[in-house]
Amino acid sequence: MTLDEILANVADQDRGREFELLDPVDGKPTGIKLRIVGPDSETAHKARLALADELAEMADHNGRVSAENREKARLNCLARHVVDWEVEEDGKPVPFSHANVLRLLKVHWIQEQVDAFAADRAAHRRVG
Repeated sequence: MTLDEILANVADQDRGREFELLDPVDGKPTGIKLRIVGPDSETAHKARLALADELAEMADHNGRVSAENREKARLNCLARHVVDWEVEEDGKPVPFSHANVLRLLKVHWIQEQVDAFAADRAAHRRVG
């Protein structure tokens, strides 16, 4: 692997990859598709920086952040890794927005799948 290949992969990770959520019980596709950036992307880097800033702002005078606030900041960070989607509700497309992604991420099994895919470098590398 060469430096130009590594840097090209980092740039490519910023375009994201499509990931279809799987039913947590039977493993079948749900039809909900998310475009998620890779862990080495600039978008992921900015999400981590925003997480650090958010936690610093949430800290009390002793530097402590409540569990509730840490969880809120973590979910905000994870939501920033999702850059587009195909989601329907009541048969209509749901507009893509950070707030709507957070709404989806309230479901723990969805958090787990999104987090795992966002961290998977192999899933974000083009082969060939």
